[in-house]
Amino acid sequence: MSLILENIDHVVNGATHIEGVNLELAPGSFNVLLGRTLAGKTTLMRLMAGLEAPTRGRILMDGEDVTNVSVRRRNVSMVYQQFINYPALNVYENIASPLRLAKISVGEIDRRVRETAEMLHIEHFLDRFPLELSGGQQQRTAMGRALVKDADVILFDEPLVNLDYKLREELREELNALFSQRNCIAVYATTEPGEALALGGNTAVLHEGRLLQYGRTEDVYHRPRDIQTAEMFSEPPINIVRGNIAGSEVSFDNRIRFPINDDLRSLAPGDYRFGVRASHITLERQAADDIEVEMTVDVAEISGSETFLHVHNELFHMTVLLEGVHEFDPDDPVSLYFPTHKVYAFDRQGAVVHIPTHLGGM
Repeated sequence: MSLILENIDHVVNGATHIEGVNLELAPGSFNVLLGRTLAGKTTLMRLMAGLEAPTRGRILMDGEDVTNVSVRRRNVSMVYQQFINYPALNVYENIASPLRLAKISVGEIDRRVRETAEMLHIEHFLDRFPLELSGGQQQRTAMGRALVKDADVILFDEPLVNLDYKLREELREELNALFSQRNCIAVYATTEPGEALALGGNTAVLHEGRLLQYGRTEDVYHRPRDIQTAEMFSEPPINIVRGNIAGSEVSFDNRIRFPINDDLRSLAPGDYRFGVRASHITLERQAADDIEVEMTVDVAEISGSETFLHVHNELFHMTVLLEGVHEFDPDDPVSLYFPTHKVYAFDRQGAVVHIPTHLGGM
């Protein structure tokens, strides 16, 4: 079972929600739609499901044109971010409901419901009603109803966004395990780059209804096609600094200069925008070609075991992601080390022209 979107546009009341999307999802693949709010993720899923029809283009399932085929005639399931369950039905009947509509035999319904509940670790709650469950158990019930159908395509529209961090992490791991055993196409929408990396599989990066890049998740993260993709697939967004290459020297706004390293030597002289991920900037020198940059602290945000350090100088602002808890006061001076061997380079149009060879971790 494959799913192909060909030249898809979707226009509503003159506003373009999806523009020129071409996307091919392979049988058995797990796919992430990554983009900010209003990027077009939900609209694209509704088009895949048959809840809406595109203004232009074709949708093919297993080679068959289903562009104007309604959701009732497609073997598709969808899980939403809200815990959508039938409050008057217990967990068993919630999961069983699509099978009863399909007139599956009683014995087969019982087998599938219990098997699905066991996979989702809610087999002990089958007699309970949704309002008697925790948020995580309610979402597992909604997922069970989608999974029990044995659909060709299962769509997850930010299904974990309303859960706490621990539950989200737990359910992500379960999703990976569940879909390694199935041959359907899974599509999972998220606004969070970290969630896309945790889920793996393939990632499609969306921005304002356009598909920026699609491929293996780690490849898209490490090898963005352009500056927009690099910014979308980075949390916090990749730091961008305007600079210039002249002879054997790189400069940032003609103020901070350093010798060109082997990585950047292949670039022609001229103006560029250089990018470095927040997690690659450090408080101590890590490599011989790191350059020291004097900055001033704007604010230090402590988040669990990480610190987001927002800094500036007279040339640019940057965000640094530091492991551990680091306390700084506003206006504190701080020396940061910028790894020139991990720098991306983008041309004036924003296309990537250099990807570092020393990519390291995330």
